[in-house]
Amino acid sequence: MAAIERYMFAETIQNRPSRYAGCGKGLADGYEEVVMCMERLHRESVEIISRLSAADLNRKCATPDGASITVWKWLRAMVEHEIHHRGQIYTYLAILDIPTPPLYGLTSEQVRERSIAPDSPE
Repeated sequence: MAAIERYMFAETIQNRPSRYAGCGKGLADGYEEVVMCMERLHRESVEIISRLSAADLNRKCATPDGASITVWKWLRAMVEHEIHHRGQIYTYLAILDIPTPPLYGLTSEQVRERSIAPDSPE
């Protein structure tokens, strides 16, 4: 995720061609290296995105297939891309009966425990 965020999305919002060459052991090999690589690439992306002005967010950039898109919409697509893959990972974990970490601080079970029944008075 960090590689495509950095080398495709962050490059194209700078009006540069995508530099995404895939992922795998060529980027990092082993847990510690993968975490360090992910953190580094994400830091670089955040630095690039943080420099965008309101005018930058509203200008057009070109996607890797040459389509013209407003920068803020391209950044939204980056988030949607991550959400898509997170959903895939959560599906695989569920199939393997591995508990998934909560997305927003609480699991669905914890939210239910802290909720009142829909027909209960407030």
